Amino acid sequence: MPTTAPLTSEAPTTGPHLHQTSRRVTTLVALLVVALLSALSLTAITARTAVAATPLTVAQAIATQNGTSQTVRGYVVGEPVATTTVNRSGFSADYAIALADTAGQSDTSKMLYVQLTTQWRSAWGLKSNPSLMGRVLDVTGPLSAYFSHAGLKSPTAISSVGTTPTPTPTGTPTPTPTPTPTGGGTDTYYASALGKSGSALRTALHGIISEQTVLTYDQVWTALKDTDQDPANTANVIEIYSGRSIAKSDNGGGVDQWNREHVWPQSHGSIGTTPGPGTDVHHLRPEDVTVNSDRGNLDFDNGGSAVNQCSDCWRDGDSFEPRDSVKGDVARMILYMAIRYEGGDGFANLEPNNIAGNGSSPYVGKLTTLKAWSAADPPSTFEKRRNDRIHAQWQGNRNPFIDHPEWVTSIWP
Repeated sequence: MPTTAPLTSEAPTTGPHLHQTSRRVTTLVALLVVALLSALSLTAITARTAVAATPLTVAQAIATQNGTSQTVRGYVVGEPVATTTVNRSGFSADYAIALADTAGQSDTSKMLYVQLTTQWRSAWGLKSNPSLMGRVLDVTGPLSAYFSHAGLKSPTAISSVGTTPTPTPTGTPTPTPTPTPTGGGTDTYYASALGKSGSALRTALHGIISEQTVLTYDQVWTALKDTDQDPANTANVIEIYSGRSIAKSDNGGGVDQWNREHVWPQSHGSIGTTPGPGTDVHHLRPEDVTVNSDRGNLDFDNGGSAVNQCSDCWRDGDSFEPRDSVKGDVARMILYMAIRYEGGDGFANLEPNNIAGNGSSPYVGKLTTLKAWSAADPPSTFEKRRNDRIHAQWQGNRNPFIDHPEWVTSIWP
């Protein structure tokens, strides 16, 4: 029988060759472990990125109160101070904020209460930062009850998304949008008012438009830069009386700057600049400081002498006449104020009358002139966009006389 030679590829069981082989195996195993850990890390990062890309809506967060950490996107709508109480102004502390899926939400059951622990208060509390009202935030943290209410406690991250609406998360069917009121077709917003007239219409409209977010006077600056933006130059706003396009940033009290004009004068009913009628953007407009001063607290009517820096505006001892292209705007703003502020909530009962020279009384005239202006100057594209922006972004309510100009003569025949 021939002798079988040993296999030369067989590794020896002892000696230096065994140590070299062991080192190679150890190195190979280490490389495999590193590769596996890298793959797992990449998977985790990808998963986190996917979650961050599709934050929950507030409605989804309210329905997911299970203690899991989630990112939620929503509008800042107030300061929670009790289970069913949210401050919209006069903020008392920086301990919490309320988020909602719409900027004008007033139903606390549709809000998520976010606890602000110490590290977040100075930057995200409403007492220190009232201008955050209406802003969109992404907040990450455990979804858990706060103030015995659907909440998010001990956030781990907060960031501003500006004014971007809450996205529809991946996998959720996109809802059919509710038509924007235009005076015709489906009119969901005014459902309880349709078909009514006179005092019944007035009562219904008051109930509808009183559901609103109340702004601070500082927030009005930011709102006007959006609502009155020049369509031909997005860096500017349009002054209501003069029609001048001026840089958004050139606001203040200096000569040739623009400031916040109260179309319903502050002194008529002592509405001032406190949150409520004094900060309602539906009647606040940008205007040149000098022209604003010339208008003062005058009522509205035709006639007078040309106004300084506004040659197509006129004034006399008791009234002011704006340029023709905004006469309807002015009338509809005055009539909005009369329907919105009926004497409740501690505010004066504002009314139009047929007098010029109302002084500090809660009236603005002349009603016959305002009705004629509204009829002669129907709502423009600019005015309609403004109404849409106030509704969608700032106050959550609308001026019904822009959507339905025919309601003017139904309420004031």
